[in-house]
Amino acid sequence: MAVRIVRLGSPRAEGEGTRIGTVRRPPRGVPKSEFASGNWYDVWYPNLAPTPETVKLGQEAETPAQWRAFTRKYRGEMAAPEAARTIELLAALSKHAQFSVGCYCEAEERCHRSVLRELLREAGGEVL
Repeated sequence: MAVRIVRLGSPRAEGEGTRIGTVRRPPRGVPKSEFASGNWYDVWYPNLAPTPETVKLGQEAETPAQWRAFTRKYRGEMAAPEAARTIELLAALSKHAQFSVGCYCEAEERCHRSVLRELLREAGGEVL
């Protein structure tokens, strides 16, 4: 059992389980009835998405220092009690269930999901 970190809208891996969208907004132009069948997500959970201001920092990051600033800000947001409890819950569930979390960004290394991967591991989660 484990949690996978995925790009939303990409083909699902065999046995991936429930796909959780950790994004601020639903996919544009996609009817809600097609979110799951289009491989976007089964459950929308924006609570683990960066705030709009933090997303902007990440999107504008061109240097390693700017990316580190984004990472610090997002980690700070995820340290808030509600987010931290969610991360702990997902880390615990990863030992007993198959599911995935993801975002739309093309490159994981320049996406909040790379940081979310680290946070889940730090919380003891089984991450693929």
